[in-house]
Amino acid sequence: MNEHDYWQAIQQRDARYDGQFVYGVRSTGIYCRPSCSSRQPLRENVSFFVQPEQAEQAGFRPCKRCQPRLAHAPDPQLELVERICRLLAEECERPPSLKALSQQFALSPYYLQRLFKRITGVSPRQYADAQRVERLKAQLTRSQAVTPALYDAGYASSSSLYAQSFEQLGMTPSQYRRKGYALMIVYTTLQTPLGRLLVAATERGLCAVRLGDDDASLVATLRNEFAAAQIERDDAALQGAVAQIVAHLEGHQPHIDLPTDVRATAFQRQVWQALRSIPYGETRSYSEVAEQIGRPTAVRAVARACASNPLALVVPCHRVIREDGSLGGYRWGIERKQKLLEQEKQLEAQTQPA
Repeated sequence: MNEHDYWQAIQQRDARYDGQFVYGVRSTGIYCRPSCSSRQPLRENVSFFVQPEQAEQAGFRPCKRCQPRLAHAPDPQLELVERICRLLAEECERPPSLKALSQQFALSPYYLQRLFKRITGVSPRQYADAQRVERLKAQLTRSQAVTPALYDAGYASSSSLYAQSFEQLGMTPSQYRRKGYALMIVYTTLQTPLGRLLVAATERGLCAVRLGDDDASLVATLRNEFAAAQIERDDAALQGAVAQIVAHLEGHQPHIDLPTDVRATAFQRQVWQALRSIPYGETRSYSEVAEQIGRPTAVRAVARACASNPLALVVPCHRVIREDGSLGGYRWGIERKQKLLEQEKQLEAQTQPA
């Protein structure tokens, strides 16, 4: 986060950022947590600190109302989950089962699973699988052959790897090792009321839908992500997909129903599926999305999944806002998010019976 984000969190009294930083007010000599309910200071009187100790070294006293030190106090449950995460991140032939974990940490399997999901947003098994994929990606990017890489990453066999490869890598392991080599991607660009739009797809489905200010930067980003893939412009091949997206932007098609081909974790897929279920013209808060997918405390993880969405409009992350009604962030610019939401509400209102 930068100081602009810190200041926004203070203005909105956003409790999600409690424990991430504190702010000192030079006119009072007191420091607070972001959600403090005391009268908000002038921006020019505010200094930011990552830890309470830094604020106190600068001469500030802790606020008696919000008690900012408590927000930074160690959480025993969080520390326990961090220990489990470290264990699951270790290289091993087979990740420990839920039963083995519960025995090692002296917890019931049900409680361990529920606690781990509440804090991380995924199950221990899903977390272990994600760690194996990250190890595999690291091995493959070092130009290691696929077979040694899969065993070094902790896969028991090639069949277990290839069964998950398209879901988690978006391509075969061999293609990933060569940065998409032999992967064919076609793209097109067009002008929309939101600026330039790039639509790209593999033979399996859409792999990128992005908004920007110019074609050059949009295409450069696509080529950088799939550095070794064969990427060609083909307007005709994407004519059907573009027609759906344009109809959606014009309010003629509330939902975009197109096949996709993206790399994602199990948690990201859960979030993106929930976003696609938000009705046209409506919004949900990050916490409501977290509730919908059964992860009520994973609000920050939901926000990160929204921010990493590679398919603008197709996965309508613009329909997710903050609890207080403010827009929050948007990967393709907050002005575009505001314009999209205003347009959807207006078009939806026009379709309602008088």
